[in-house]
Amino acid sequence: MRLVLTALVFLAGLFDLFLAISFLTGPEQAATGFGIAATGISGISTIRADFTSFFGVAAFCMMWGAWRRNADLLLVPALLFGVSFVGRAINLAVTGAYPGWPVPMTIEAGHVILMLAAWRMLPHHKLADIAG
Repeated sequence: MRLVLTALVFLAGLFDLFLAISFLTGPEQAATGFGIAATGISGISTIRADFTSFFGVAAFCMMWGAWRRNADLLLVPALLFGVSFVGRAINLAVTGAYPGWPVPMTIEAGHVILMLAAWRMLPHHKLADIAG
Protein backbone atom coordinates (compact mmCIF):
# COMPACT_ATOMS: atom_id res chain seq x y z
CA MET A 1 0.00 0.00 0.00
CA ARG A 2 2.88 2.34 0.80
CA LEU A 3 4.33 1.88 -2.69
CA VAL A 4 0.95 2.57 -4.33
CA LEU A 5 0.47 5.77 -2.32
CA THR A 6 4.01 6.90 -3.10
CA ALA A 7 3.43 6.30 -6.82
CA LEU A 8 0.09 8.15 -6.74
CA VAL A 9 1.65 11.12 -4.96
CA PHE A 10 4.46 11.23 -7.51
CA LEU A 11 2.00 11.04 -10.43
CA ALA A 12 -0.17 13.78 -8.94
CA GLY A 13 3.00 15.83 -8.57
CA LEU A 14 3.82 15.29 -12.24
CA PHE A 15 0.31 16.43 -13.16
CA ASP A 16 0.76 19.60 -11.11
CA LEU A 17 4.24 20.14 -12.55
CA PHE A 18 2.79 20.11 -16.07
CA LEU A 19 0.15 22.62 -14.95
CA ALA A 20 2.89 24.85 -13.51
CA ILE A 21 4.86 24.65 -16.75
CA SER A 22 1.76 25.46 -18.80
CA PHE A 23 1.08 28.55 -16.67
CA LEU A 24 4.71 29.59 -17.01
CA THR A 25 4.96 29.13 -20.77
CA GLY A 26 1.42 29.97 -21.90
CA PRO A 27 -0.46 31.75 -19.12
CA GLU A 28 -3.32 33.01 -21.27
CA GLN A 29 -4.15 29.59 -22.68
CA ALA A 30 -3.72 27.81 -19.35
CA ALA A 31 -5.85 30.38 -17.55
CA THR A 32 -8.68 29.96 -20.05
CA GLY A 33 -8.99 26.33 -18.99
CA PHE A 34 -9.54 27.55 -15.44
CA GLY A 35 -12.16 30.12 -16.42
CA ILE A 36 -9.77 33.04 -15.98
CA ALA A 37 -9.12 35.82 -18.47
CA ALA A 38 -6.15 38.12 -18.09
CA THR A 39 -6.66 41.80 -18.67
CA GLY A 40 -3.42 43.36 -19.77
CA ILE A 41 0.21 42.62 -19.14
CA SER A 42 -0.10 42.84 -15.35
CA GLY A 43 -2.89 40.25 -15.39
CA ILE A 44 -0.79 37.89 -17.50
CA SER A 45 2.15 38.46 -15.15
CA THR A 46 -0.02 37.69 -12.12
CA ILE A 47 -1.37 34.50 -13.68
CA ARG A 48 2.13 33.42 -14.70
CA ALA A 49 3.61 34.09 -11.26
CA ASP A 50 0.82 32.98 -8.92
CA PHE A 51 -0.39 29.85 -10.67
CA THR A 52 3.13 28.71 -11.53
CA SER A 53 4.17 29.11 -7.91
CA PHE A 54 1.04 27.40 -6.54
CA PHE A 55 1.25 24.33 -8.75
CA GLY A 56 5.06 24.35 -8.90
CA VAL A 57 5.56 24.37 -5.12
CA ALA A 58 2.86 21.74 -4.67
CA ALA A 59 4.45 19.56 -7.38
CA PHE A 60 7.94 19.95 -5.95
CA CYS A 61 6.84 19.01 -2.43
CA MET A 62 4.81 16.04 -3.65
CA MET A 63 7.50 14.67 -5.94
CA TRP A 64 10.38 15.28 -3.52
CA GLY A 65 8.36 13.91 -0.61
CA ALA A 66 7.48 10.78 -2.58
CA TRP A 67 11.03 10.33 -3.87
CA ARG A 68 12.64 10.79 -0.44
CA ARG A 69 9.79 9.00 1.39
CA ASN A 70 9.38 12.12 3.52
CA ALA A 71 5.79 12.47 4.62
CA ASP A 72 6.24 15.89 6.17
CA LEU A 73 6.75 17.51 2.76
CA LEU A 74 3.26 16.33 1.79
CA LEU A 75 1.66 18.67 4.32
CA VAL A 76 2.51 21.67 2.12
CA PRO A 77 0.39 20.59 -0.88
CA ALA A 78 -2.30 19.29 1.48
CA LEU A 79 -2.55 22.78 2.96
CA LEU A 80 -2.41 24.53 -0.43
CA PHE A 81 -5.19 22.42 -1.92
CA GLY A 82 -7.15 22.40 1.34
CA VAL A 83 -7.24 26.19 1.44
CA SER A 84 -8.28 26.25 -2.23
CA PHE A 85 -11.08 23.81 -1.48
CA VAL A 86 -12.33 25.92 1.42
CA GLY A 87 -12.22 29.05 -0.74
CA ARG A 88 -14.30 27.34 -3.42
CA ALA A 89 -16.76 26.06 -0.82
CA ILE A 90 -17.19 29.59 0.54
CA ASN A 91 -17.68 30.91 -2.98
CA LEU A 92 -20.26 28.20 -3.65
CA ALA A 93 -22.17 29.19 -0.51
CA VAL A 94 -21.97 32.92 -1.19
CA THR A 95 -22.48 33.16 -4.95
CA GLY A 96 -23.99 29.78 -5.81
CA ALA A 97 -23.10 27.06 -8.27
CA TYR A 98 -21.64 27.57 -11.73
CA PRO A 99 -21.26 25.09 -14.57
CA GLY A 100 -18.51 22.60 -13.85
CA TRP A 101 -17.95 23.58 -10.20
CA PRO A 102 -17.62 19.98 -8.91
CA VAL A 103 -14.53 19.20 -11.03
CA PRO A 104 -11.98 21.54 -9.39
CA MET A 105 -13.35 20.81 -5.93
CA THR A 106 -13.08 17.07 -6.54
CA ILE A 107 -9.48 17.44 -7.72
CA GLU A 108 -8.60 19.59 -4.71
CA ALA A 109 -10.30 17.23 -2.27
CA GLY A 110 -8.57 14.29 -3.95
CA HIS A 111 -5.20 15.97 -3.53
CA VAL A 112 -5.87 16.62 0.17
CA ILE A 113 -7.07 13.07 0.83
CA LEU A 114 -4.14 11.56 -1.06
CA MET A 115 -1.58 13.77 0.71
CA LEU A 116 -2.99 13.05 4.16
CA ALA A 117 -3.24 9.31 3.49
CA ALA A 118 0.36 9.26 2.29
CA TRP A 119 1.40 11.44 5.22
CA ARG A 120 0.03 8.82 7.60
CA MET A 121 1.73 5.92 5.76
CA LEU A 122 5.14 7.33 4.88
CA PRO A 123 7.90 7.95 7.43
CA HIS A 124 8.36 11.33 9.07
CA HIS A 125 11.81 12.88 9.20
CA LYS A 126 13.34 15.26 11.65
CA LEU A 127 14.41 18.66 10.34
CA ALA A 128 18.07 17.72 10.88
CA ASP A 129 17.58 14.68 8.62
CA ILE A 130 16.20 16.85 5.82
CA ALA A 131 18.93 19.49 6.01
CA GLY A 132 21.81 17.08 6.23
